[in-house]
Amino acid sequence: MNVLIVGGGGREHAMAWACAKSALVSRVFVAPGNAGTAFADKCENVPIGVNDFAALVALVKDAAIDLTIVGPEEPLVKGIKDYFEGNGLLCLGPHASVAQLEGSKAFAKQFMAEEGIPTAAYFATSDLDAAIQHIKTQGAPIVVKADGLAAGKGVVLAQSIDEAIDAVTEMLSGNRHGEAGRHVVLEEFLVGEEASFTVLSDGNRFVSFANSQDHKPIYDADLGPNTGGMGAYSPAPIVTEAIEAQILDQVVRPVVTGMRKRGTPYVGFLYAGLMITPKDEVKVVEFNCRFGDPETQAVLLRLQSDFAQVCLLAAQGQLPESPLENTPESSVCVVMASGGYPGSYRTGHAIEGLEHVSGGVEVFHAGTTLVDNQIVTSGGRVLTVNALGPTVEDAQQRVYQEVAQIEWHDAYYRKDIGHRALERSDR
Repeated sequence: MNVLIVGGGGREHAMAWACAKSALVSRVFVAPGNAGTAFADKCENVPIGVNDFAALVALVKDAAIDLTIVGPEEPLVKGIKDYFEGNGLLCLGPHASVAQLEGSKAFAKQFMAEEGIPTAAYFATSDLDAAIQHIKTQGAPIVVKADGLAAGKGVVLAQSIDEAIDAVTEMLSGNRHGEAGRHVVLEEFLVGEEASFTVLSDGNRFVSFANSQDHKPIYDADLGPNTGGMGAYSPAPIVTEAIEAQILDQVVRPVVTGMRKRGTPYVGFLYAGLMITPKDEVKVVEFNCRFGDPETQAVLLRLQSDFAQVCLLAAQGQLPESPLENTPESSVCVVMASGGYPGSYRTGHAIEGLEHVSGGVEVFHAGTTLVDNQIVTSGGRVLTVNALGPTVEDAQQRVYQEVAQIEWHDAYYRKDIGHRALERSDR
């Protein structure tokens, strides 16, 4: 079959790579793709934007594409699934009404309250005075979130009342996140260790991918502002069998059953960003209605089941009962970014050393493009370098050996991806 991957980041490169490994797949189209997918096995880039639904539908019909898999959140929130379905085409992803779980944090909080899904206490408002009063009443630390989509950067973990007030003022009175920040959610500050858990649902059943842990802060030791993600590893030792059982029973099943009883079945990837408290309680930090980035890279590197086949079955409402298979090895994914990210940064720098990366180590492109046959930077997060190993420590050592082979002007990456797993192994 032919597959279309919608998107152009590291997540989409990993999805295209995973689909291309399937014996069922003849061709993988990526719209718009990047410099990595331009040369990937079985892959072909198509210069169509992720929100150009009409052009994407025309491509699917012209190229006899059997399945479209949507990577980023924006087209899902804007209704790409609804548009494709209206044209009689198979598209893996939730409808726009369901994608509000990610598109609106206030919607997600209300849904969780109705379904009894554990999460932090919250207050949602568009009124600056009300927000400031709530902050003064609750005190700090407190979490300030833009309600809408903000590319993973709409969250401020305010350590003081002044910092929280500055954040809500910039969102509600300024233009920090545009329309996404015109409504804010103020949350209780949760203490614990974060983990990521992703499932694929056909509306009734679901299968679980390997758990993982993301590293969002820009600097080592989890310091500095949040980013879209600076690396990930899988599995995360914090997710024990008992914790996973809690996640399935208290988080995943209530989402799937809750959406189904509302008459809006959840079809597609469901990502739960979780906080595991010191008492081993699971609380939802956020929902994404798609695979995470860079968690996708770390998780798909371990996947041994046929990714394209399971995506097709989910889109058709025919997921099997059998679980997905993963290698017992650990994976570590390191994001190489442009200096200055998540703030301002420059693009157009030539990337050197990709040809020196060892076999078996996968480099998934994110912010890259081709200029005169030279791969150059075109975004904040540029590459993800991914390796397997018998343990997280082994995978970490291997991936950083390969990261050192790659360079461009002002390249930046964290040096400690996987540190929480190593700290646990030392206890």
